[in-house]
Amino acid sequence: MTPAYVALETGRVVEARTRAPGRARGELVFTTAYTGYEESLTDPSYEEQVLTFSYPLIGNYGVREERFESDRVHPRAAVARELTEDVAEWLTEEGVPAVDHLDTRDLVTGIRERGAMKCGIAAGPEATPEAAKEELSGCKGMSEHTDIGAQVSVDAAHTHNADGDGVHVALVDCGAKGSIVESLVERDAVVDVLPYDATADEVRALDPDVLFVSNGPGDPENFVAANALAAEFAGEVPMAGICLGQQVIAGALGGETEKMAFGHRGVNQPVRDLRSGRVVMTTQNHGYTVSDPGPLDVTQVNVNDDTPEGLESDDLGIITRQYHPEANPGPHDSLDFFDDVVALAEEDPVAAD
Repeated sequence: MTPAYVALETGRVVEARTRAPGRARGELVFTTAYTGYEESLTDPSYEEQVLTFSYPLIGNYGVREERFESDRVHPRAAVARELTEDVAEWLTEEGVPAVDHLDTRDLVTGIRERGAMKCGIAAGPEATPEAAKEELSGCKGMSEHTDIGAQVSVDAAHTHNADGDGVHVALVDCGAKGSIVESLVERDAVVDVLPYDATADEVRALDPDVLFVSNGPGDPENFVAANALAAEFAGEVPMAGICLGQQVIAGALGGETEKMAFGHRGVNQPVRDLRSGRVVMTTQNHGYTVSDPGPLDVTQVNVNDDTPEGLESDDLGIITRQYHPEANPGPHDSLDFFDDVVALAEEDPVAAD
């Protein structure tokens, strides 16, 4: 067994086993998902984080590229009770350190009690506790990654389903999962994917039916350009957002966001619709939340902690969700969100005013 070490912000150094060599630093978070490890590891929202799996065995159904949400692994490192050879080989090929054979229950309990924390990892033949501590000493908080969008967004605009007959969506890519685009294309939408720092002029040149702000990593206040777009087009073009997109839109309209203690990450987060009373299970991955929705109405809340899960405004033509309705990985309870986005664009309540 080749040892590995995880240095925690608390001062502890935990010994583990190397599954993919290397050194890494990042915010230590956990997911409760027991399936969907490929989707989680390729989710851009995990950029600059170290992902701990609370489920004890990760990799029991192999690794298949068609389940990836992006073109690479985004967490800086992966931690599990046990990783299969398939996942270990994949992460080694990706150059992403991975460790197992440690008590992940203890790590998860520590995160729940203390909150997400900085960590450093050293894995491989040269790994030492001192090396892990050295990584920890250089670790930044998530709010300090002021241009994290550049690490996860497309470099240039491109179009999906250009010959589609559906609504025209301008998607601001702040770290969008591939299944968001797929969900829109399945509804025959024409989707123009724009970089995270797209300008208002670029959006106007497209003349979209709806402006869509995607999910993404880190502090929503660091996505300055996306905030500016939401403020510019509110009341002019219907808008939708998922995860970070909800936070960006709310913040741009005068609301406020805040960092959560350990966030929501998993595939079994219960969400209640305040109008119908219906509860659905959702996939989530976020460390920030909307604390003040500003002019938007809260339409859905998390059953566990009452944080806003859905925001809407009929007057402004806005609909957002904090969870991931594209449901990769996770249950399909909330896929109808994309039908609502299409209907919002087709009805164009903003133009009707």
